[in-house]
Amino acid sequence: MSTQRIASITRETSETQISLELNLDGTGICEVKSSLGFLNHMLHSFCKHGLFNLRGNLAGDLDVDQHHLVEDTGIVLGQLFAKALGNCAGIYRSGSCLYPMDETLARAAVDFGGRPYLVCQAQLSGVPLVSVNSDGKEGSFQTDTFDDFWQGFVSGAKCNLHLDILRGRSDHHKMEGLFKAAARALRQATELDARRGTTIPSTKGIIV
Repeated sequence: MSTQRIASITRETSETQISLELNLDGTGICEVKSSLGFLNHMLHSFCKHGLFNLRGNLAGDLDVDQHHLVEDTGIVLGQLFAKALGNCAGIYRSGSCLYPMDETLARAAVDFGGRPYLVCQAQLSGVPLVSVNSDGKEGSFQTDTFDDFWQGFVSGAKCNLHLDILRGRSDHHKMEGLFKAAARALRQATELDARRGTTIPSTKGIIV
């Protein structure tokens, strides 16, 4: 089994242009550029707490909607995990995390069993987050694209993912708490288990 768990993917459509490289065994470095400040913030938090290295560029038809870029980013990130994991030999396969963030308590649980399924109970208000860009212009993040990101992720990664907010008030804290919880759960699931060696963590002998 290769010790290099690195993958790169370029996805270009009429709606988005995404190029990313992922190192599962990184140190938490995120070098990703997009025009969505909040998405950048979430990806940086994801890398920092999962100790994944991620670099690349994200661009899309933001004049239409944020949905295409956010969802496609999730798809590519999930595909990167699937590509870097290969046949999943030697990994723990499942992981979970209960993450507190001020008034918010977030929970994530994941299983790389080959069956994509998302349960997302983020309890978001649906009201966009408003921000001010570095050039002084007002920006926003459509909170209803949060589910789209993770639906894209599980489709690409072929994993089962449950995301739940147990309590909370701030939409920012809810989404950030879930990104951090997911990162910790994914780190746990994708780490190599010394006792397992190079065997595949499934009674089927294969994960598809």
